[in-house]
Amino acid sequence: MITKKQYIEYLLSTPINYTCSNLSEHLENVSHDTVTDFLQNSKFTPGDLWDLVKERIDDSEEAFLLVDDSVQNKQYSHRIEAVKLQYSGNEHGLVKGIGLVNLVHSNGALGDFYPVNYRVYDPEADGKTKNEHFREMFLQAHLSQQIKARKIVFDAWYASVDNLKLIDRSGWTFYTNLKSNRKVSITKEVGYQHLEEIEWTAETLISGQLVRLKEVPFWLKLFKLVDTDGNIEWVITNNLAEDFTRLRSIEAMQVRWQVEEFHRSFKQLTGSEKCQCRKARSQRNHLACCYAAWVALKVKAQEVKKTVYQLRNGLFAEYLKSQLRNPTIPAL
Repeated sequence: MITKKQYIEYLLSTPINYTCSNLSEHLENVSHDTVTDFLQNSKFTPGDLWDLVKERIDDSEEAFLLVDDSVQNKQYSHRIEAVKLQYSGNEHGLVKGIGLVNLVHSNGALGDFYPVNYRVYDPEADGKTKNEHFREMFLQAHLSQQIKARKIVFDAWYASVDNLKLIDRSGWTFYTNLKSNRKVSITKEVGYQHLEEIEWTAETLISGQLVRLKEVPFWLKLFKLVDTDGNIEWVITNNLAEDFTRLRSIEAMQVRWQVEEFHRSFKQLTGSEKCQCRKARSQRNHLACCYAAWVALKVKAQEVKKTVYQLRNGLFAEYLKSQLRNPTIPAL
């Protein structure tokens, strides 16, 4: 038989090939069927991830939760359950893959973050949208896991009326983007207008503009952020404090990029996209082990004061040195 620990350590140790066949070939007295049976018959859940990280996160009311989704690319795979055509930010288009909605905890400092929850986006199996997964994980963090963080950051996809109302009603502060086609109201007399139609002064560009969104029963503060190339980012928050200005809105939104950093390292260092098993349960169990592998990598990297990339790539440094000293395949 094979254990979860063995499978996770395999994910951390194999340089390229993450298949069941490769594991069975390198583990004594373990067949390919043994590995596939392990993935198909186990039942790992996002709760296993929380058990791993709940004592490791630097949690406080000043901490953040970050929400974003990613696609595990399966465009060259066929007949894998839970694979569907969906938009991938990395590919800037539609790809076949398995969607994940991730909840990441950050204390706001550079590099200090951990995934705390996730959901597989599989509407054919559970009928849930990404926004429903969002609300489910938020409520779990707030009520069940009793996370102390009270700030949450996400992109425009999750800036729905239902989400904003739930977060505000729960006593949290949100920071998010608005799509340029959203309408806001500054005064009742003017009514709702497109974001591009708002007139900004030097003062409101710094302090923000108080606005109302349709069907949202509370005031919000809107910021217009323009980068050096002239691109505009519309940031909205329910933080109406006078000292919450443009600079602080930028700082809050910059924390969001840590979830992108997690997505990148998760894919590159754990083999999350490499499992070729056809059953959805096998894919879910593989992904659960990938989350555990990422946490193990993160914990060890912090212990030895290296990045997760330095630690993972360093596993193969001694092998390369030995080959350079005494090549198995010498040049002719």
